Amino acid sequence: MSTQQPPTAAADTGTSPAPAPARDGGPVIRAEGIWKIFGSGAEKIIGTPDADLSRSELRQKTGCVAAVRDVSMDVWPGEVFVVMGLSGSGKSTLVRTLIRLIEPTAGSIELAGKDVTAASASELRELRRHSVSMIFQHFGLLAHRRVVENVAFGLEIQGVPKGQRLERARQMLRLVGLEEVENQFPDQLSGGMQQRVGVARAFAADPKVMLYDEPFSALDPLIRRDMQDEVMRLQHETGKTMVFITHDLPEALRLGDRIAIMRDGEIVQLGTGEELVGSPADSYVENFVRDIPRSHVLTLRWIMRDATPSEEGGPRLDVRTTIKDAIPVIASSELPVAAVENGNVVGVVDRVAALNAIAGEGESAAA
Repeated sequence: MSTQQPPTAAADTGTSPAPAPARDGGPVIRAEGIWKIFGSGAEKIIGTPDADLSRSELRQKTGCVAAVRDVSMDVWPGEVFVVMGLSGSGKSTLVRTLIRLIEPTAGSIELAGKDVTAASASELRELRRHSVSMIFQHFGLLAHRRVVENVAFGLEIQGVPKGQRLERARQMLRLVGLEEVENQFPDQLSGGMQQRVGVARAFAADPKVMLYDEPFSALDPLIRRDMQDEVMRLQHETGKTMVFITHDLPEALRLGDRIAIMRDGEIVQLGTGEELVGSPADSYVENFVRDIPRSHVLTLRWIMRDATPSEEGGPRLDVRTTIKDAIPVIASSELPVAAVENGNVVGVVDRVAALNAIAGEGESAAA
């Protein structure tokens, strides 16, 4: 059973820390006790000793495969929630159960106030058309339709009048910077441009939730980074709630407010990127994060200590500033740097704490 925490301010790799996602009104997605077991008699396994077997032992004994095992998670409004793991970890199966593209074997799912697990076929269609959009690794564009018609396709399915849906499609093309290619066909575009068309199509229906299933895995590294920038920009401009599936940890750290790391169908750690890098839950997570520069992820919040009155007069930085970005200020000041949250000093950071953190010797002040 996975443990979870409400989202906190994400570690930021730039000089302007991003705001924490809102928690008003409850989560947009709530999944509790999700299981997905493939094979005959799968539903009879849950609640028995066989459910505690390892994946290989369960397959050998019953012929069934437990792709997702007792996963619970909340995703909050405006949050970018990343699910990551190696191939076969269950991450793509999990995201598909959220809208029942794959039927969960057990558990409950609520999305945008709707009970997904109890929804009828017609209710599911409405949910997928209006409340959620999914972007896959393969672009799925219609080769015989122009770019603007591809973007408008979901609205066409909804029955939106042609003039109205094409205008909305053009707005989305402007949003992703492709307004000049609206009359071209998909095969005339680069892979990165085709993926932008897919993103524009997903945004066109104005969904409450965006689901990304390893959408950039097939792209070249430079184009992939450009698309990551695009997702970050779009999320900042639109405030959409996003669930992003990836096997790439740097991508997860770059995009995610919180990250769930999966292994053999289970979530082994769920937290901010800072929590994963600064305090890995086990050796599996530790191996994942060992090559990540700590100073690029850990923030002042992670290494600060309580301030004495005489120390509050030093330079001030937002508590979410990364150590990397804070180093020039820390190095040039005789006084500790004051970490500020909502205008108040919440702690201080001195040179020793910063150097220890970079060397991997720092202790979490929040632990």
